[in-house]
Amino acid sequence: MIQPNEILIDVRDLHKVFVTEDVETHALSGIHLTVKKGEYIAIAGPSGCGKSTLLSVLGLLDSPTEGNYNLKDRPVAELSASQRARIRNKEVGFIFQSFNLIGDLTVFENVELPLTYQKMPKAERKERVHAALEKVSMAHRKQHYPAQLSGGQQQRVAVARAIVTEPSILLADEPTGNLDSANGDIVMEMLESLHKQGSTICMVTHDPRYAGHAQRTVYLFDGRIVEDQEKLQDETSGIHRKSVPEKMVKS
Repeated sequence: MIQPNEILIDVRDLHKVFVTEDVETHALSGIHLTVKKGEYIAIAGPSGCGKSTLLSVLGLLDSPTEGNYNLKDRPVAELSASQRARIRNKEVGFIFQSFNLIGDLTVFENVELPLTYQKMPKAERKERVHAALEKVSMAHRKQHYPAQLSGGQQQRVAVARAIVTEPSILLADEPTGNLDSANGDIVMEMLESLHKQGSTICMVTHDPRYAGHAQRTVYLFDGRIVEDQEKLQDETSGIHRKSVPEKMVKS
């Protein structure tokens, strides 16, 4: 069992290189990053800087070319493919820009799916799914299909699916990217509420407004971390303020 302030993710000198016949692309170059239990981190930076690649590696969807990655104090490089899949299903909740709901499954069935992979008993699955849908205010839509929902509602269902396994960390890749500003704000408020309830969140975003919801913002540029800033609290007013990097430059 992890303790408060225990490090969930510890990345050291991480590199990711994509190689084709003619081009070698260094998507990540020497990344050092730690994520503690209960943190809310935004990964920000311009398009193509490596944000989504880093999130894929952290979520065990991709493997680094070199470097060390420990998840809950366990070296990821030592895991077999089946172990990676099992840990990914149990420890990581994913929220994608495109929702990734299955069209011929109901809302309930979409949220239940990760628990089915875990071979959880039916009664416990039902309880977990109901609780997750209640958290995102979608229990009343549990028998609807994705096509019957708005984009904002689909993303709320996707959030429920991500939290139903009670993962150690939520990884959100541009979770508002396909939403209008009103629905985007609703999703961000939902993530903030989940964080207040104890969820650890690591979110990729290109929107400075949404990055401001996080306690800490890691700025990437050309595959490198160029800033790692925590939100500060004004001791006299109690108002939170956040400094912004003066310029995005290579480190």
